[in-house]
Parts: sequence; C-alpha cells; structure tokens
Amino acid sequence: MFYVYVLHSIKRPTKYYVGFTKDLNKRVAAHNSGKSLFSRRYAPWQIECYIVFRDARKARRFERFLKSGSGHAFFRRHFV
Repeated sequence: MFYVYVLHSIKRPTKYYVGFTKDLNKRVAAHNSGKSLFSRRYAPWQIECYIVFRDARKARRFERFLKSGSGHAFFRRHFV
C-alpha cells in the first residue's frame, strides 16, 4: 500500500506538508524527529488526512496534484 498524506504543523497552524510514503507511521516519526530537512522547522506535526493507494503511480500523481495550485485549492475547500 502507498500513502499520500497531509501533515499539519502544531507549532505553525498555517503550515501543511504533503508527502508520499509506503510506511506512514515511520514517515511521520521522521518528520517529528527532525530527520526531514524542510519539515523540521515546523515540527511537531500531526496527520491531517491520508489517502491509501494500491498503485504507486496513482499515489504519486495525486501527491503532485495536491502540491499544485489547484490541488492546494482543492485541499483547502474540502479539508481545512
């Protein structure tokens, strides 16, 4: 299984992070422990939402969509 996830910064409530992983718990722990360069500034993080995919290519496409301008608008309209 493949996960596309959105993290929400507890420290900075306006910051979100979109990512892709095969192991959601391990990846969130990496973000919160400072192992991820970008996200360490805004740690700690909590999971806002995640979507499970069977196909890695579909998951990557959805991740890219969420990182695009229209994807940001979609996320804000439906999840924030």
